[in-house]
Formats: sequence, C-alpha cells, structure tokens
Amino acid sequence: CLKKITSFVAGCPTGSTEAMADAPEGCGPAVSSLYYNLCDLATVWGIGVEAVAAAGVVTSFVLFIILVASLPFGTDQKRKAMAVLQAGLLTFTLGLFGLTFAFIVGRYSTSCAARRFLFGVLFAGCLACLMMHGLWLLLLGRLRRPRSWMLCLGALAVWLVEVIINTEWLIITLVRGPAGSVDTPDFSCSIANLDFVMSLIYVMVLLLAAVLMPFPALAHKPWRQDAAFILTTGVSSMVIWIAWILMYAHGNQVVGNPSWDDPTLAVAVVTNAWVFLFFYIVPEICLLTKEDPDQEEPQDLDHVYPPRSLVYDSVRKEAEAAHQNVCAENRAFSLDEPPAVPTKPVSPYGAYNGQVRGCVYQPTEIALIAKGLTKMDQDTMIPRA
Repeated sequence: CLKKITSFVAGCPTGSTEAMADAPEGCGPAVSSLYYNLCDLATVWGIGVEAVAAAGVVTSFVLFIILVASLPFGTDQKRKAMAVLQAGLLTFTLGLFGLTFAFIVGRYSTSCAARRFLFGVLFAGCLACLMMHGLWLLLLGRLRRPRSWMLCLGALAVWLVEVIINTEWLIITLVRGPAGSVDTPDFSCSIANLDFVMSLIYVMVLLLAAVLMPFPALAHKPWRQDAAFILTTGVSSMVIWIAWILMYAHGNQVVGNPSWDDPTLAVAVVTNAWVFLFFYIVPEICLLTKEDPDQEEPQDLDHVYPPRSLVYDSVRKEAEAAHQNVCAENRAFSLDEPPAVPTKPVSPYGAYNGQVRGCVYQPTEIALIAKGLTKMDQDTMIPRA
C-alpha cells in the first residue's frame, strides 16, 4: 500500500501533492478545503452538528408522513384545519436543517449568499406559522371560528414580507457595493456581524408576536394545551436567539476568536430546528387524533336544556303521584262505608268435597283430582248438595 501511495504521489502534480499533505485526518485527497469541517476528525463541532442536522432531516420527513397519515383518523375538525400550518412549519424546519450545512462548510460566495438570505426567510416561515396558530386560538377564545385558508394566506403574506426584505438587502449589498468590490469573489461574505443581526429585526418581531399570541388562550380549557405548546416553543426559541446574538455580536470579539462565528450560527440553527420539532410538531400530531371537545358540551348542558323525554317522564310521574293521592283519599273514604253485600251467594259446603279422609293419607288419582278442585276459585265451582 505504501508503494502504491508513493508511486501515486510521485505521478501527481505539485499542487495535488501539497493538497494531500495538507489534508486533515479523516478527509480524502479529493476533498476540497471548503469541506474540511465535514470530515476533519480534529474539528469536533463540524462532525457533531452534521450528524445532528442529518438526523433532523430524516425526522422531519418521517413526521411529515405521520402528519398526513393521521388526518383521516382525526375527529376534531378544528385541529385538522391547522394541519396545513403544521405541514408548512415542518417544511421550513427541514430547510433549517439543510441550511446548517451552509454554516459548516467554508465561506465562499454561494454559501455566504445562502446564509444571508435563507437564515431570515426560513425562520420567518416557521414563526409565521406559529403566530397564525396562536391567532387561531385567540379567535376561538372569542367564540369565532376563522377559516383555515384565511390563516394560511395570512402566514404566507407575513412570510413574503421577510422574503422581500432579504431580497432587497442582498441586492443592495452585492450590486451596489463599494467600487471594485464586485470583482472580489468573497464580497458576499464581507458583512459585519452587527449588520447581519440588524437584518433580522423583522424576524425578531415575529418571534415576539408568536410568544404573545397564545397567552389569552391559556384561560380556555379546550385549547390550553395548544397554547402551552406554542408558548413553550416561542420562549425556547427566544432564549436561543438571545444566546447566539450575544455570542455572535459581542462574545466572540471579546474572546478574540472570530472563527467561532460559524459554529455559533450552526449550533443555533440546528438547536432551534429541534425545538420546533419536539415542543410543537410532535405534541400537535399527538393531539390531532384527540376527540372533539365540542361533542361533550351537550352532555354538560343537560341540566340547562333537558331533552323532551325527561320532561315527559317528569310530567308522567307527577300525574301518577296525583292519581295515587286520589286513590288514597277514595280508599280512606271507603273505610267509613259499610261493606258491600255480595251479589253471588256462596255455599257453606263449598270446601267439602264429600270424601272421607283416613288416618293414613294415600294419594290416589281421585284424591289428587279432588285436591286440585278444592284449590279452585269458589266462584267457578258448582255448589254440592
């Protein structure tokens, strides 16, 4: 093997030999220096973030399939209407996991342009879906049922605002840059950290709105869980954003290590994407097959609006009670009257059948017949002489 490697190196050009000599451990000779963070065993953060982002891509795809497959089993029409927003958030979250690789690889014109444009656009899409779900809960708390397509159009409009802002900012900074800067291949990467943070002000406003929207819905029991999921997701995202902004805009300069800028943004993106999955998507999919709370409301209102059968039963019971009272009064009145004279005469020999019983009772067929005749009704018997 060493002979083959030596002969291969001897036959290679000088530049290739230097690339093989400078390649870090874990990277092959054909790998460009831009992708060393993806395979360099000495760069732990690159391989770790890459593995977590790849797992997030697979998880997002699986959750999207589960969400679509759970729709036929959902009984709550209101939650099924919000499945469109959840599918949209899953799509943007999948894009965030893919954007993580742009922060792992080295900086060049294409990767820097993708970072600057897609960072705000993808986060704005996720937060727009969260905000519209919170608005839906707010309208339900006020006994209004909004149309799902209206909320989807609202989320699309909110997201397009960020798309327009980032497009204008990218065009202004690239095309109308300083003189001679257009010929520089890495001019798209020469953006200050504070400028990058300031370009995300609209996304921060969406994040604040997503946190404030679900607060009124916490007072309504049927939708308290949905509001709690949105609030937890928004607060966790806000904490992540505060941490990476402080580290990216101020902390790395104080420490004196600007090479931490890319790891800071990569970790922030992949962490926030997993927050969207664990704190919002997974619980909402579990609640999708939950029974509709409106189906239980008629049972709780039985004491206010009793059904017709219960009213009929109560009226019938009152009539029977009144009839029993009348019968009791008639019976008490009849005790004072003399007993009525029987209309049909009863023979004193009715219980006598003419048979003489011995000391030892021997049941015969005639005795059994006679015994049965004595137990018959006296009114139906023929009196004997």
